[in-house]
Amino acid sequence: MKIALLAGLSLLVSHASSSAFADPSVEILPAHLTELAGCWRPVDNPASPLRVHFSLTAGGTVLVESWERKGLPHSLTLYHRDGARLIATHYCPQGNQPRLTATRASAARPGETWSMQFLFRDATDLGRGETHLHRLRLAKIGTNRLSRSESYREQGKEEETMLELVRVEP
Repeated sequence: MKIALLAGLSLLVSHASSSAFADPSVEILPAHLTELAGCWRPVDNPASPLRVHFSLTAGGTVLVESWERKGLPHSLTLYHRDGARLIATHYCPQGNQPRLTATRASAARPGETWSMQFLFRDATDLGRGETHLHRLRLAKIGTNRLSRSESYREQGKEEETMLELVRVEP
């Protein structure tokens, strides 16, 4: 009896967990984010040792953004759902892990195909006053360019940087 009950429960859990992925109306990640898959480099410096790779993992439910400098890993950001919200978890070389939530609407600027902004929600392993990612904005320009701006906050002050990337390979 116990074996039959456990087998039935296992089948039910297996079916419930796979049915969410089988339903095409459930958007796990926004389609425009999945289109970023590939390798990118700075627009203004083709010889730069910086490469930013986007790839899908976990059955297409997570977009991984990994930065490499001279072939060595630098940082990592994972874009994924948390219930109805889309969040970005950034694994920073400073050793903290800020989590940012996508805002409801981020207006595209002239020349942009789409844009998306993420704002600080919380962080793990964040020391008092320590530098951390506080705001992140992604914007697609045409088919092969990406604008990425980020603001780091340290002791109440923010500093914004922007990087324009071009796709190297799909």
